[in-house]
Amino acid sequence: MKRRTKVVLGIIVIVGVAGGAYAAVNNGGSDDDAIKTVEAERGDIVDKALAVGRIEPEIEISVKSKISGVVSREFADVGDFVRAGDLLLEIKPNPTPLELVETRRQLELRQLELANLRKELDRKAALLEQGLIPQDEYESAERAYGEAELNVKLARERLALLEEGRVQTSDQSIEAVVKSPIDGFILEKNVEIGDPVTPLNPYQEGTVLMTMAEMSALIFRGTVDEIDVGRLSEGMPVEIKIGALPGVEVTGVLSKISLKARTEDNATVFPIEIELGESNDVVLRAGYSANADVIIDRREGVVMIPERLVSFSGDTAKVTVLLGDGTQEERIIETGLSDAINIEVLSGIEEGAKVVEPPPREIE
Repeated sequence: MKRRTKVVLGIIVIVGVAGGAYAAVNNGGSDDDAIKTVEAERGDIVDKALAVGRIEPEIEISVKSKISGVVSREFADVGDFVRAGDLLLEIKPNPTPLELVETRRQLELRQLELANLRKELDRKAALLEQGLIPQDEYESAERAYGEAELNVKLARERLALLEEGRVQTSDQSIEAVVKSPIDGFILEKNVEIGDPVTPLNPYQEGTVLMTMAEMSALIFRGTVDEIDVGRLSEGMPVEIKIGALPGVEVTGVLSKISLKARTEDNATVFPIEIELGESNDVVLRAGYSANADVIIDRREGVVMIPERLVSFSGDTAKVTVLLGDGTQEERIIETGLSDAINIEVLSGIEEGAKVVEPPPREIE
């Protein structure tokens, strides 16, 4: 009795396996063997080039001092908006004892020289009245006396700068207070109270005290790959995405393309600049990192398919279409704009056509 039951169960299992195999054959094999298709649809295709960079002020100014010393007072701080001429810092002269002594002695020597030349000029004037010397000799003594007067004035002004930090010249007031050169925001402060300051002159660059910028004039500065730069031209529209402001998109216009490349991370890139448009009340800050899509071309509402479905042979593009009766047909199509993912189809297939997905390539 038990043996008969086992035989019956074995027959049922065999019949079940055979039935499953028969059904698989009738259904065209397993799911892996099924024909995969993608339907041609309408959509937008945008050909664009990626630029990587940051938001920066169009003009950024380094504030420097014309006199040496140490920072003694601060009148403005980072983030403050100041007008041109507003006070920023006060520089207190900090001369060495030797500099003070030398400057004072220099003034005394100049004053002594002036006194001697005054006496010489008076003597020459008396001789000229008596007709004992020519006119040009008197004029030469007069010029020497004038030069000595200027040397005394210069020595006195130099001493005043060292001792008091300010001096009034004939045409302007020179003082130890650094004033803002523009209307703008203070972006960075490079010195603190007590820090030494090197002056700006023809022989040295001087200490950068602050950096300032007019934040109403911001631009995007970045680079594009050498592969894309040949397709770009000034005036192209740009869409900018800022990493620190997700969901915010700022538009702009490509305004400058560098004529010279540079190398970054072993890649050849070209610097570009983009003028920003309206930011819709979004506060933009200098230094934001951003990506910019330079729109090279755009097609809206066109028939398109994934570019991977198209096989190219020279100037000929072909796709395989699945017909309604289940058969396949190879068609030559005319293609248009591509964004490297989707490609525009100008003719050869219509919207809704089922394009056969080519089988995956086997890795040998």
